Amino acid sequence: MSSPTGGPTGGPTGGPTNGRTSASATLAPLRKAAARIDARTPAHRDRAIDGLRALALLAVPTGHWLLGGFTLDADGGLHNASPLSAFGGLAPASWVLQMLGVFFLVGGYASALSFGRRTGSTGAWLKGRAVRLGRPVLGVTAVWALAAPVLYAAGVPEASLRTGATLVVQPLWFVGVYVVVTALTPYCVRAARRLGGWAAAPLLGCVAVVDVLRYGPLADWVPSWLALVNILPGWLFAYQLGVSWAERRIGRRGAWLLLAGGTLLFAALLAVFHYPASMVGVPGAARTNSHPPSLLVLALASAQSGAAILLRDRLARLLARPALWAPVVVINLSAMTILCWHQTAMLAAAVPGSFVGELAGLTTAPDSLGWIAARLAWMPVFAALFVALARYARRFEGPPREGRRASALRRTVAGLLAAGFAVFALGLA
Repeated sequence: MSSPTGGPTGGPTGGPTNGRTSASATLAPLRKAAARIDARTPAHRDRAIDGLRALALLAVPTGHWLLGGFTLDADGGLHNASPLSAFGGLAPASWVLQMLGVFFLVGGYASALSFGRRTGSTGAWLKGRAVRLGRPVLGVTAVWALAAPVLYAAGVPEASLRTGATLVVQPLWFVGVYVVVTALTPYCVRAARRLGGWAAAPLLGCVAVVDVLRYGPLADWVPSWLALVNILPGWLFAYQLGVSWAERRIGRRGAWLLLAGGTLLFAALLAVFHYPASMVGVPGAARTNSHPPSLLVLALASAQSGAAILLRDRLARLLARPALWAPVVVINLSAMTILCWHQTAMLAAAVPGSFVGELAGLTTAPDSLGWIAARLAWMPVFAALFVALARYARRFEGPPREGRRASALRRTVAGLLAAGFAVFALGLA
């Protein structure tokens, strides 16, 4: 039926119909791309594992962008700050955004399956995985090593550069730890086959003993370096659970035990033993849960791992839909780019903003509700800047295209630049 002017029903200009047509035309290429990705996905691909990894990956920039802020000094230099210092009530947000337990869980699961399918030696398998992790790290640190003197010459204060260097290096500790736990995969597989899900229990016990020593009655006599003992067992815990899961040694009953036990332990540590509520470091706080991991981190990882195992089948059914599966694939293909470059995206807004002055939610102190609202408004800007950076940074995730000699020379130069940047970021120069 037509309107008096001859246009389609819905108005003389056909607004509603044309609007739907325009939206459909805009979405059509996205639907086709999603269908192509879906068609190219091998039938044996475990979509739930990739989905869990994607959630854990997205939690990293979301957490850093929401819970990390800046202040300006008199010279316009940026310094790290956190809304958690002023709003302790935001700590539960860190319970959701701290998903490294899930990341190590699916990492252990995927590594166990990959290790079982390897065709070469264990050394060759480990080298391949280490190279895939190392190239993006070398890329971001080498780029920053080149950019820092240029930015300084352009008038960026040294304080801003040191703050930026700290933020860039901050998430990269994870890569080193992940390489170490990956190297332990053969031993984790043996432990899983012998002990099942209980193979992770000694790791939990080790962290508990160290926590008792550093926080208990003997704390004044315990050297501070003892806390570093928790680094390996603390992050290996969820990885070992993932290996046991891949070996089919953790079922629904074990998953419920992990969920319930982790939740009860988490609540007890907060209510009875007064662990800090935040799962991320808070500037000025006397204690931190994450560096190195405390028992609270393992309790959360246990609960998250149990929930992930229980939700696996439901998540797999959801990701059978091409529209939901396609973004998961894109995120997984950009895993190291996300980890290495998300802080640079935030700095790409904050450093220019520091020349303007105090911008709400960006360079003002994160000590008001207005700051939180303003920071939420900045999130799409950070995301857009990250997408722009990722177009170029993604090349570091692929294999080198040049010849072997040129590749070796580039790795050497990148390694020297990365080392120099690390010295600067750690305050050694």
